[in-house]
Amino acid sequence: MKHLLAGVVYTALGLLANPALAGTDDIAALRDGAMKKLEFHSEMQPIPDGELLDEADRTHRLSDFRGEWLVVNFWATWCAPCRQEMPTLSALQTAFDGEPVRVVTIATGRNSVTGIAKFFEEIGVDNLPQLRDPNQALARQMAIFGLPITVIVDPEGNEVARLRGDADWNSDSAIAILQALAAGD
Repeated sequence: MKHLLAGVVYTALGLLANPALAGTDDIAALRDGAMKKLEFHSEMQPIPDGELLDEADRTHRLSDFRGEWLVVNFWATWCAPCRQEMPTLSALQTAFDGEPVRVVTIATGRNSVTGIAKFFEEIGVDNLPQLRDPNQALARQMAIFGLPITVIVDPEGNEVARLRGDADWNSDSAIAILQALAAGD
């Protein structure tokens, strides 16, 4: 009984000390299949606000999306797993249309505007942003090594989880995780 009481007090103090992470153990339990690779952080990690370019070379920042849960996917046109994963990210965006969850795709490294457009056209994706990190500045700041890598960012701009490699982002598991995160706001 004494150990149970100590465990309850310890857990409560931990949640009060960092309320933004409350419930992530329950949410992590929703991981299944490829989503088991999704690693939740024990502490919030503020993301840098590097510059990104769109297809018209207009500048954007991740802070432009504050107030929403973000599924930020780093990818490249030459990446075979990215080609398989991108349609599932598109389907995820469709599933969360009108909700505070947004998929943000960032082609990192040397990816031409025409190459990105062709990539999206070939795989039938038309609902995701075609943002670029041409000098890999943001990717380096966020320790993106290898592709694809997807990070989940809370509405305040903190990375809460990261998945290395490709996954089915339209799976029941991925949708349940993001619904639970968005409901916790």
